[in-house]
Amino acid sequence: MDLFQAMSVYVKVVETGSLTAASHACGMSTTMVGNHLRALEQRLGVSLLKRTTRKQSLTEFGGQYYQRCLEVLGLVADSEQLAEQAKSEVPKGSLRITAPPVFGTERLTPALSEFSRRYPLINLYVVLSNERMDLVDSGFDVAFRLGELETSSLIARPLQDYTLTLCASPEYLARRGTPLTPDDLQQYDCLAFAYPANDNWRDTEKRWRMTGDGGEREVPVSGSLTINSSQGLRQAAVNGMGIIMLADALVQPDLESGKLVALLTQYRLPSRPMHLLYGQDRYRLPKLRAFVDFAMEKWAR
Repeated sequence: MDLFQAMSVYVKVVETGSLTAASHACGMSTTMVGNHLRALEQRLGVSLLKRTTRKQSLTEFGGQYYQRCLEVLGLVADSEQLAEQAKSEVPKGSLRITAPPVFGTERLTPALSEFSRRYPLINLYVVLSNERMDLVDSGFDVAFRLGELETSSLIARPLQDYTLTLCASPEYLARRGTPLTPDDLQQYDCLAFAYPANDNWRDTEKRWRMTGDGGEREVPVSGSLTINSSQGLRQAAVNGMGIIMLADALVQPDLESGKLVALLTQYRLPSRPMHLLYGQDRYRLPKLRAFVDFAMEKWAR
């Protein structure tokens, strides 16, 4: 039995004064109206109506239950109306976002000014972290996530892969020469990013992988610096300390300005998948829909 439907039928029976009139109001047969009424009484274990051959009247409990039905059905109607308003209203409110630090600093943050101009009523709260935060427990609406995903109930929208560039400063290359093959890197200062212990890229601190016409190569490298800061690593390279393998998002401005020079460009470097994650139940919120659409416009694969 659909309890809400049975309650709605009962209200119509009371308001119209008969099963026949209620059947017309509800758009169902008189038999079906009677079935709903009997099922409701059986569920409650109490009679709702006093029936005679000529009329019907409410029992004492039936009158009380009628008033409660009006309250419950009113709340249901209000809730549905609220949901409809939420789907159609102007995007507004607070939106909590988490993203990896490099992507967040170099790609996301610059784009947020455009997003804010489009949706001035949305307040943004952004946390940049490599930690894989639980969206529900941490109270985030949406997350940019690097690497392979764990199985979850979250919606995962694929974005452009997170790619790397091998580069060094013109000053360093003038002093040491330019590597022409992956094996040449063993003779250079290769500066490393210190990945967390549980990161599957941690082995890149000592071995750099790249793929060319001859397949994948894995080159043992060494250098005078290992650091857990992408910006720190970039600064070291810009100041002539050695060669780095760092995210395109971070080094692209330096490549364009000439502060850094891309190396071994005929080889393909490792990449990571990136996804936009959010809860399916929250997607109906206009503020989240607006941001998801914006992110896909900017960074969809």
